[in-house]
Amino acid sequence: MKFLVQRADLLQMIARIQGAVPTRPAIPILANVLMEAASDQVILSATDLTVSIRAYCDAKVQQEGAITLPARRLFQLVRELQAPQVEIEAISPEVALVHAGSSHFKIQGMHKSEFPALPDLSQGHELSLQAGQFKEMLMRTAFAAARDDTRPALNGVLMQKSGTLFTFVGTDGKKLAKNAFELPGSSAESGSYIIPLGAVEEMAKLLENGDEKIKLVVMRDKIALETGAVTIISKLLTGQYPDFARVIPAKQPSTLKLHREELIALLRQVALFTSEQSSAVRFSFTEGLLHLSAISGEIGEGKVNMPVNYSGPKLDIAFNPHCFLDVLRHSKDEVVNFSVTEPFSPGLVTDSSQAQFVIMPMRLVEA
Repeated sequence: MKFLVQRADLLQMIARIQGAVPTRPAIPILANVLMEAASDQVILSATDLTVSIRAYCDAKVQQEGAITLPARRLFQLVRELQAPQVEIEAISPEVALVHAGSSHFKIQGMHKSEFPALPDLSQGHELSLQAGQFKEMLMRTAFAAARDDTRPALNGVLMQKSGTLFTFVGTDGKKLAKNAFELPGSSAESGSYIIPLGAVEEMAKLLENGDEKIKLVVMRDKIALETGAVTIISKLLTGQYPDFARVIPAKQPSTLKLHREELIALLRQVALFTSEQSSAVRFSFTEGLLHLSAISGEIGEGKVNMPVNYSGPKLDIAFNPHCFLDVLRHSKDEVVNFSVTEPFSPGLVTDSSQAQFVIMPMRLVEA
């Protein structure tokens, strides 16, 4: 294998696949990147056995072949090079030479046969989506998904397709985010896919906010995103996803209007008076006012209030302020809608989009 490539192109490729290189690889080969040269292209692949990323760029290939090289060391080296072009040559199945201007390096790698084969996508079902729309769906649901939950299905984003309707859901049991959009002309096929958070984050980093078309390939146990010169392939999570529809409360006729930025500022203030032992903020609704308060024996007490369009009997309910802040940050509009009926029922936040955000109440602790 021997090829000449623009340093900027090579650096961009390595940066794009870095997310699939595990920090603590289960087997040594996973710390390497597979480098293949063929047909005037260089292809780089990385995998952690759950998420795989493949990227390519144009190159002047003098001799076709493949080798695996240490991913992070290669990235650090290429980043420090000054020459505009880089030549890489495999002088054995495990050793490569790197030439850049007057700089010359020998890197110890591993044989290409040890690198895991990337999944075959030829039998998958293809979907065409807008990059910006898909990214928004992922970002506005992934924040609510669990991390390291004992229930594997919660450690990802659920994507459901029913005819032309796409629904995305994330939940950790304390909060839930649901988003949906219609894709006219989409096939009638239906399916449910739980995308691991690691894959969701890599997809979101890759996607641009715009109308550019991307290709999704879905299979029974895998999903792939293809855009430009990069492909991300991920195994899907297994397990039964919770019946999220049962958790989402009906929107009440007397929905409150909350000024989002004002509530964010006040919640950040009062959250300073919560602790791990006492992480709840009391929401007290009275005629025309919302009172927020938190008490901690070790820290002290915080009280703030803001005007709201509430006209019912006094209502006290407690929420985790950080869950509420997460929801508000991922909501749109200057004013959001908030539905709540009683101290033990979930709260529902909505905006002008189809998004629905559910926040589970906490136990009220009397002062």
